[in-house]
Amino acid sequence: MSQRPSTPPARLHRRGGFTLLEIIIVAILIGLLAALALPALSRIQRKGQNTRFINDLRVALGAIEVYVLEAGHFPPDGIAGFPAELAPSFPPGKWAPPTSVGGRWDWDFEQFGFTAGLSVYQPTASAEQMREIDALIDDGNLETGTFRARSNGYIAIMEF
Repeated sequence: MSQRPSTPPARLHRRGGFTLLEIIIVAILIGLLAALALPALSRIQRKGQNTRFINDLRVALGAIEVYVLEAGHFPPDGIAGFPAELAPSFPPGKWAPPTSVGGRWDWDFEQFGFTAGLSVYQPTASAEQMREIDALIDDGNLETGTFRARSNGYIAIMEF
């Protein structure tokens, strides 16, 4: 008598892992979370830029005031950047371009209708961001106060 080989009963085998639908759902959820987080991260980055710019501006203005007190006069205007007289107060590594809002620092003496001021020349920050900075250090209006718009930049006025 010959025996037929018996065939095992058909079973459904499920492999471990995720289905394509599950992977797509997870990818969509991660995308939604990223879309919600990016504006918050952008605001935090912008606030950090603003804070750093304001701090650097205050440090620079303080160093210039010390120079004026010791020398008895403002340094002359020159090419963009800090004049040679201020070199000991501004080591090039920290004060080299760009500033935290883009552009570069520029000492202005008897320019733009003011006696003395420190400018940021050609910043990449938007006018809206610069108004935010102005609101933190002055009156929030870039046409009035001690922080104003100037051609190709913004100026912190030390003396009118």
